[in-house]
Amino acid sequence: MAVTSAPAVRFAPSPTGLLHIGNARTALINWLIARRDGGTFLLRLDDTDQERSRPEFADAIVADLAWLGIAPDRVIRQSDRLAIYDEAAERLKAAGRLYPCYETPDELDRRRKRQLARGLPPVYDRAALALGPDERARLEAEGRRPHWRFRLEPGIVAWDDLVRGASQVDCGSLSDPVLVREDGSYLYTLPSVVDDAREGITHVVRGEDHVTNTAVQIQILRALDAAVPAFGHHNLLTTATGEGLSKRMGHLSLRGLRESGLEPMAVAALAVLVGSAEAVRPVDSLEALGAILDLTHISRAPARFDEAELRALNAKLLHAMPYAQAAPRLAALGCDLGEPFWAAVRGNLDVMADAAVWAPVVTGPVDPVVEDQAFIAAARDLLPSGAFGETTWKTWTGAVKAATGRAGRALFMPLRLALTGRDHGPELAALLPLIGRERALRRLSGERA
Repeated sequence: MAVTSAPAVRFAPSPTGLLHIGNARTALINWLIARRDGGTFLLRLDDTDQERSRPEFADAIVADLAWLGIAPDRVIRQSDRLAIYDEAAERLKAAGRLYPCYETPDELDRRRKRQLARGLPPVYDRAALALGPDERARLEAEGRRPHWRFRLEPGIVAWDDLVRGASQVDCGSLSDPVLVREDGSYLYTLPSVVDDAREGITHVVRGEDHVTNTAVQIQILRALDAAVPAFGHHNLLTTATGEGLSKRMGHLSLRGLRESGLEPMAVAALAVLVGSAEAVRPVDSLEALGAILDLTHISRAPARFDEAELRALNAKLLHAMPYAQAAPRLAALGCDLGEPFWAAVRGNLDVMADAAVWAPVVTGPVDPVVEDQAFIAAARDLLPSGAFGETTWKTWTGAVKAATGRAGRALFMPLRLALTGRDHGPELAALLPLIGRERALRRLSGERA
């Protein structure tokens, strides 16, 4: 799907915890739409929850997005924009769409239980709309402070969802939403709508848990005489066991995935492609991932994000990575031994840091493991002279096989243990020229080299 015209999109996390892979899915989809179709990407920090929002989480959001390759065109913080929301709230009050309510949480809970017991939907009954000025004054004299609800108009709100197609919500089945708390602070809904309108957001793409919110927000936008953006609601990610993701629980946090050494493009590819008609596969750039993305191909069912699948994808990405791309990373790890080394070891890497494990096998020192001294001595005597090359391993093992009668594991494992000190690793045909004849002779002699 290509979005028509230059889209203005946003990613709007609350800085109340670390971003998880589900948040990354939303951020990446919006970023890819913006970059592919010549648009802009806004990072909006929804930090009006003063008790739970933390500056360190806001900083972590920016850092985690940068790790994925996402650099916002602009960043705004809702805590800096309270006066804008105040003005919008006053407009809604003047229009009769935002009205004061005085019920306590306990009173509302009891009312909901009575409705359920009578077989009625637990929808707010708008009792507060019947209060006259004297009754409101009496309640406030008792110390009550109102929360403010948005009066929904009855009927169907419909839109053409970018992911789900024709969508609608019957607002008659919803409670009038609370937009302002008793202490005057704002819940998510009003600031979100006001910011989308003020910042010219043209496309709102987010998780399907916001579908009902969309109907409410469309009504608020219309009440404010604001343009209604296009909406799209993608499926949600769960853990491999089907558990929902949570910032507070720390499920599959981007910080944790990064610290475990995973490649950002592996994380991005799986986050975007899982749960869609597109096959999950290694993708080497966000531009290439954007070319694959099609919102209409996203499944309606929740998608399970399997960390084992992520690690397998990560390995595939490394196995195909060219040396030019790997070289700076190898240098940072202190193990850039050149392109032949990378070609030899990349097929054995799960994460890039594994390359540092194999560098000492080449440079030494290695403590050789010699369990059959007679066999290793015979092999040592047959080691070819001169510089080692691509055919040395085949030539040498062929000669050892002919002289000793050994084949398969009985031939190759003792040589691997003696040359590398390990019972597994990269192909010795590629490692042996890097180890070189001098080190090979010393290790086959049982020396640490």
